[in-house]
Amino acid sequence: MEAPLDHPHPSISGTIIFSTVGRSDYGFDIFSLPLDNFSSATELRLTDGISVNFNGQFTDDDRSLVFISERSGSPQVYLTRPEPDKQPKQLPSAPGSLFHDRPTLHNNRLFFVSAHQPPDSLYKSWSAIYSLSLDNDDNHNHEINRLTPNGAAEFSPSISQSGNYLAVASYGTKPWGGEFHELNTRVVVYDLTKPTEPIVVSDHGGWPTWSGDSTIYFHRQSDDGWWSIYEVGFPTTGSHVDPPRRITPPGVHAFTPAAIHHSNKIVVATRRKGKIYRHIEILDVGSGEFYPVTELVNPEFHHYNPFVSPGSKFIGYHRFRGKSNNEHNKSIIPNLEPVLSPFKSLTMLRINGSFPSFSEDGKFVAFNPELESNGGGVKIMRSDGSKRWTLIKGHVAFYNSWGPSLLDKKRHVIYTSLGPIFQPAQATVQVARISFDVDNVEVKIMTKEETGNNGFPACSPDGKLVVFRSGRSGHKNLYIMDAVDGEVDGGDSARQLTEGPWIDTMPNWSPDGELIAFSSNRHDPSNPVTFGLYLVRPDGSGLRRVHMEGSSGVSMERINHVCFSPNGEWLLFTTNMSAVTAEPVSFPNQFQPYGDLFIAKVDGSGLRRLTWNGYENGTPTWHSHQEVGVDIGHLALNEEEEVDGDELKGQFQEPLWITCEN
Repeated sequence: MEAPLDHPHPSISGTIIFSTVGRSDYGFDIFSLPLDNFSSATELRLTDGISVNFNGQFTDDDRSLVFISERSGSPQVYLTRPEPDKQPKQLPSAPGSLFHDRPTLHNNRLFFVSAHQPPDSLYKSWSAIYSLSLDNDDNHNHEINRLTPNGAAEFSPSISQSGNYLAVASYGTKPWGGEFHELNTRVVVYDLTKPTEPIVVSDHGGWPTWSGDSTIYFHRQSDDGWWSIYEVGFPTTGSHVDPPRRITPPGVHAFTPAAIHHSNKIVVATRRKGKIYRHIEILDVGSGEFYPVTELVNPEFHHYNPFVSPGSKFIGYHRFRGKSNNEHNKSIIPNLEPVLSPFKSLTMLRINGSFPSFSEDGKFVAFNPELESNGGGVKIMRSDGSKRWTLIKGHVAFYNSWGPSLLDKKRHVIYTSLGPIFQPAQATVQVARISFDVDNVEVKIMTKEETGNNGFPACSPDGKLVVFRSGRSGHKNLYIMDAVDGEVDGGDSARQLTEGPWIDTMPNWSPDGELIAFSSNRHDPSNPVTFGLYLVRPDGSGLRRVHMEGSSGVSMERINHVCFSPNGEWLLFTTNMSAVTAEPVSFPNQFQPYGDLFIAKVDGSGLRRLTWNGYENGTPTWHSHQEVGVDIGHLALNEEEEVDGDELKGQFQEPLWITCEN
């Protein structure tokens, strides 16, 4: 597998639009409070409200900090100082890297996580710890040092107070086990003053933080189910390490600790019974007493990943920035957001919604604004994101396919699923065809109500057929029906394409109409989440599984949301093949093992990674269209014309697997 930022690739071009779970509404900024007066002090925002800003560390006691921002289209390292109108400065880091995390600046040496070097096999994380010196003012001449051993994955670096020791959450060289609630990492320490073997201070733990040079705190999920903070002494001489000691009690989740130097106190994020928000608290390790911090200031916001200034004067953390009249504090979610692409010939855009589908000419995009029970319906927008129109609302809709109309060339046709998502085979979900022009919108139900769960429709390139997933047999398999009449009002019943006691789903036609790609667990029907990628001809012949080049982890393979490239040479999909990029508990909820977008040729060769972040990416669509934003006239479907996007409300969830009612 190749590293990111290749030169232009003639067969990998066009525009990909995809969605990211929850990310559009994060609106993170970094804030601080004084440690000695947090109960009555005014919270200070340290970042500028542009894009998403998170995972900071103070560089001094004047509240200068290094942090991660996605303003350039990927997570990069920035430095900001508390000066009026001072713009954050992007720091040199790993050339060509599309992912950075957890930066720390100590004695003008920058430590950080990057994911720019592929591991030696699939199903291993790309994340590793690197450092570089900032003494050289030439941003293009910094030597990058990999501190993580080759073949290993490591997360969450922490530098001791002297700068002599580095503690990390290490996954080692073992393959990823498939976990995504808590990573099976060890806490290990490197002596940066001399080349020695790392010292293991705990076989189970993550997110280490130093108190001085002799004590390390870290989090892990305890045997009773509660996320807890542990303390362990580090031997500056010798190698004997006493067993870690749990310092937070059952009944409260505590994670992402930050030690306060020269003190027996630490700062932690907590999630308590009866509370729905994550908050920052101070824990007195000696007495076991907690002191609330952010709940006194912002009781109805989630607060993440606290950190403490070197001289223990300030606490920092990130949270949803809230509303503001400050023009620099952006309160609008853009309809489309540029994401840095690993190929110069390929444009990548994140949509504020799900299941985008390009019109045939690439000038419009259909999508589902939300998938919740209140029914976001279906919207369309120009492919530059400049305007949106509502086609239907008040319905839960998912998975859209924009096809050519055989009824009237002046009308547009979109196929979608109407009904609840993630339901059993017998649930009522129907395939619908939405036909519209400048004057009106018509919705036709294409499947019979008694046929159960019918979803994920995809229109053939010639507009004559629709392939979809149906549970009418008691199992979720693929069917094909007429794209005009469907199977209601005298139409013929759908023809079954695949058959068996497994799940075949999310089909997509090749541009020439000769193949249908889909996801299935037919190789292991007992596993409801492990899916492979399959191809079949529309007549049911030639069914085969696509085995990815270099993949030996087919038993844990999870491939979903597949579609073809415009030239038919590549398959685009979301998958777990790059394992996990960051400690999951440090993020808001992601619904699946961290999915990234990958492409591979139709025979499984040439596997390439397209996205690098700690989120769940999916529902992609790919079009040859590159000149987005062409004005083709006014669609007066209704009066709703939204130019900028939705209001940023910070409505995202905590991890659903953190239960506060153990």
